[in-house]
Parts: sequence; structure tokens; C-alpha cells
Amino acid sequence: MRTVAVVGASLAGLSAARSLRQRGYDGRLVMIGDEPHRPYDRPPLSKEFLAGTVGEADLALERDDEELHAEWLLGARATGLDRTTRTIGLADGREVRADGVVVATGASARTLPGTDGLAGVHALRTLDDARALRADLARGGRLVVIGGGFVGAEVASTAYALGLDVTVVEAAPTALAGPLGPAMGAVVSALHADHGVRLLCGVGVKGLGGEHRVESVLLEDGRSVPADTVVVGVGARPCVDWLEGSGITLDNGVKCGADGRTSLAGVVAVGDCANWYDPGAGGHRRVEHWTGALERPAAAVAALLTHGATEPGVPRPPYFWSDQYGVKIQFVGHAAGADSVTVEEGSTDDRSFLAVYRRAGRPVAVLGMNQPRLFTRARKQFGTAAS
Repeated sequence: MRTVAVVGASLAGLSAARSLRQRGYDGRLVMIGDEPHRPYDRPPLSKEFLAGTVGEADLALERDDEELHAEWLLGARATGLDRTTRTIGLADGREVRADGVVVATGASARTLPGTDGLAGVHALRTLDDARALRADLARGGRLVVIGGGFVGAEVASTAYALGLDVTVVEAAPTALAGPLGPAMGAVVSALHADHGVRLLCGVGVKGLGGEHRVESVLLEDGRSVPADTVVVGVGARPCVDWLEGSGITLDNGVKCGADGRTSLAGVVAVGDCANWYDPGAGGHRRVEHWTGALERPAAAVAALLTHGATEPGVPRPPYFWSDQYGVKIQFVGHAAGADSVTVEEGSTDDRSFLAVYRRAGRPVAVLGMNQPRLFTRARKQFGTAAS
């Protein structure tokens, strides 16, 4: 391969570029990113950056002494991929011809229909999103977070610490039931009530009130929640529209094998847009976690450079963490399909415990709340058992 193009210049794309160089690839490397920024860390956007305790320079993912010898095409959105020549078309009319392609275009935040142009309404996915939201939170007042997932909860926690009046609206009967299951989802989301943040569950959003700037959130049960600022945290969709017609199989993202290879030779996918095959589960999973974007590109790059001759290893169980109201929440594995969950250490009432999820007696996930040392030990044991 004389040219490899990495489409997506965030953590997964940067990890792929690093892996290419570490494996001895010394050819042309083209980094394509639709944002104008060099790679930056996203987890702090909803926490330290939003709170103003870290600046933009602190978000940089590249080391000061790092040199990938890459061509950077930033602010350049990919619009298509020619399956025959592996030519990537860009929105500005340029084209990049490559022998190998790493798809790392990530995911974009879902929005509420009909809210375009209404001031004070935000999603939080990018640095520019965080800049705009931070400016609005500095105004103070009333914040409504639509969606009780982890990003929404972190924004609520940060805004509470900044002194705002905060309400979280969640359409599901229990917040965080998807990733944690209903029992532990209820325990973790109780952090809102612990700190005087209102959590309204089991009710959807009908629309937003306000002519030029948002003034309220209208609920489907007829209630109206006053709002000076609204954050929409209702999930993300994989950015794969540009691959329509390329011959690459798309199914909840880019459908991949266990090593990240796609249905098109010479193309692999990594990060939030990649729906990898999980041999342990016997099915495909799209994992939107920081650790997956950091670790999995190494396997995909190995498969790309060897044309699939390398044997894919067993991927580590997915891991994520969240910091809310001064509490560290850590999770590894998959809660879906568990038939039991037991607290092994600590107490849910104290918001400090270690819980193990099991299916037919076999551990499938571990949740830690303010138990970093115990969780780290359990994660190591769990990873070995899962492998």
C-alpha cells in the first residue's frame, strides 16, 4: 500500500494512524476530518470543559513530540467512496485516491425536529457544540436536559455545580435502563434527586416553546417545563450516509468482521460508526465508548495491512466510565441479557458499591460506583473470564 486514507480525525482515526506507523507502514498517510480541529478528547466536553476548569489546549490528543508524517485535510467532509478505485470524494470537490481506507467517521448527535434556528437549544458532540453550550450556561437560569443517558446526566451534574436550576426529562420509565438495566439504572439516576435535580421519567417531549429563543419544553402529558437553555441528549446516529452506493454493507453503521474488515476489500472501519462482530456474543455490536475507539483500531490496521491474514484476537469487553455529582461510575461488559444482578460490595444507599451482572450464573458485566480500586480488580478478572 502506497497510500492509506483515514476518514475521521478524532480518537479512533488518530489511533488508527498511530497503529499504522507502529506497524511499520511508511507510505503516504492522509487524515481527513470534517471538523476544522486537530484530534481532541471528547469526554471532558460534558464535564471539565463545560465547567471551565480545563481549556481547549488541554483537550489535545496528540503529544507535543508526536509526528505521524501525515497530510491533514481538516474541515473536509467526505461525500462518497468509489468502490473500484477507492477514491474518496470531498464536499469541496477534492478527491483522495487510496490503496487502503480506514473509516472512522464516528456518529452525530440526534436532534429534535423543528428546533433549527431556535436559540438556546443545544446538542453536545463536538468542541463547537461545547463552546456554544458553555456560553449559554454562563447566563445561568433554568436548564432542561432532554434524555437521561450518561451525556445528559453529566451535563446536568455540571450545570448543577454551576448553580443552574436543572430538570432532566427521560421518555423511558427508568433512566439509564438501556446500558445498566432497570434496577441499577434507577440507583445511578437517583443521583439527580440526591442533589435536588428534578428527574421526570416516563414522559416524552412534544415540542419546545419560544419564538426566537427557547422558553419552555412541552411534554406529551400536557405539562410545560420553563427553560432558558435546553440540551438534547437523545443518542447518536452513525455517520455513514456518505458510504451509500459504495458497496460497503451498512447495518446500524458499517458492518464489520471481528477484525474491523468491511465487505469491501481494502476498507476497515473503527470507532462509533463501526458495527463489529463480537464472537463472544455471536452477533454484531456497535460500541460508542472511548476505550473501543482507542484499542480496536490496532486490530483493524493489522487486518488492513495483511489483507486479513492476521488472526483477530478476542476483543476486550466494552468499558466506559462517567463522573456525575462527584461520583465515579464505571461499567464493563453488557447488561443486556443478564438474568440477575447482585451487589457484591458496599451499599446502593451509600452510592458506593460493586455489582455483578450474571446470565445463567456466568458474569456478563460489572458496575462500580465510587469503588475504583475494587472495580479495577474486578475488571481484570472479568476480562480474563470473558476471553
